[in-house]
Amino acid sequence: MTKATFKDKQLVVDILTSAFEPDKNKSTINLLVGYGENRTEHMQVLMGYLFERSMLFGEIFISGNKKGCLLIKYSHREKITLKTIRLDIQLVVKCIGVKNIYKVIKRQKIATRNYPKEKHIRPVIFGVKNEFKGGVTAARLMLNVKKYYKNNTLPVLIDAAATYNVQLYKKFGFRIIKKENLLGFPIYFLRIN
Repeated sequence: MTKATFKDKQLVVDILTSAFEPDKNKSTINLLVGYGENRTEHMQVLMGYLFERSMLFGEIFISGNKKGCLLIKYSHREKITLKTIRLDIQLVVKCIGVKNIYKVIKRQKIATRNYPKEKHIRPVIFGVKNEFKGGVTAARLMLNVKKYYKNNTLPVLIDAAATYNVQLYKKFGFRIIKKENLLGFPIYFLRIN
């Protein structure tokens, strides 16, 4: 496992796009990127956005085989800056579209309501290249990250829509603390520590 630098942006975007582009289930990602002809392009914009925000306010871990990655943010580091405003505007213009802003705001309100005000670590997105799903890449990366944070005392909170991801997180010690269904699909909120 290695920590990403800004030079790794395209690698991380490619991993995440490969992991999520084929998934047509109802989820936050599909709410944002849609299912249209520009799906892959929108997916790349979204993953680039998540990379930039995670580099600003957290860390990004890449698996040893460079086929998986985990983006993390620290709640106490996040703040609004000119750069974050620019990133948000670019995301709306190049990916989400003005007509979907209401859905995004609704999703953000759900997240805000379910994430504590206390300092915490938030895995933003975790993905493995599509052709490597079901192998050891995801498990190995999760174990390495868990080892990296072995002395952590902050709670770790994550949300997921896919039942498969929820089951994976539960195997690593997360427990479901809340389930929301306000967007037409379930969002599970999980916590460890």
